Amino acid sequence: MLYYKQKLSAGRLEKCYDLAGKRIRQYLSAESNMVASYLVDGQAVLELGCGYGRIFPELADKRIELWGIDYAIENLLYAREYLKESDRYRLACMDASRLGFGSESFDVVLCVQNGICAFNVHQPLLIAEAMRVTRSGGKVIFSTYSDKIWEARVEWFEQQSQAGLLGEIDYKRTINGRIVCKDGFSSGRLTEGDFKLLTERVAGKVTLTEVDDSSLFCVIQKDL
Repeated sequence: MLYYKQKLSAGRLEKCYDLAGKRIRQYLSAESNMVASYLVDGQAVLELGCGYGRIFPELADKRIELWGIDYAIENLLYAREYLKESDRYRLACMDASRLGFGSESFDVVLCVQNGICAFNVHQPLLIAEAMRVTRSGGKVIFSTYSDKIWEARVEWFEQQSQAGLLGEIDYKRTINGRIVCKDGFSSGRLTEGDFKLLTERVAGKVTLTEVDDSSLFCVIQKDL
């Protein structure tokens, strides 16, 4: 989270998505559509690591109460401008692994676009906090990259590096689903086996689904 806060927030983060090619845009669209398919009108929904609110407009047709939290205040200030045409969103600055909400506050908690790896926090704690603030019967939704989109993903990060948004890519260490830059940036991904290990003791039903040969979704339906 510290890297994003210091070097890759607000307008710089938006530029990363502006650089996305056709395959990455397809991946992002498929991911958002998958998220929307889980949402029902009237729900209270929280996105962990919302950035500048990129996916919020894509959920605009859902009549939900949508909260977004992010560690970087710069992202949230930028989000106010990005989302200025709507007053349906609520934003708060906090650490995703130490949420300031009461237990069972939301029907759905989202952590998409590989946040579970990109946040660089203790993953069991992140999952436990997401579960804590989710209501009984509600859902916690994580997504990560599928290995099937590795080449397009590396190309996208190369474009970000060439644009000066990230450091030079360290190709010797960029292997096995992890992209590493020489300025300290590092972002991996989780496999089905990783998710199974991380969720083997959660109080809920776990479903793993690959979408568009690009995203791996882990959906936890919390026990009643």
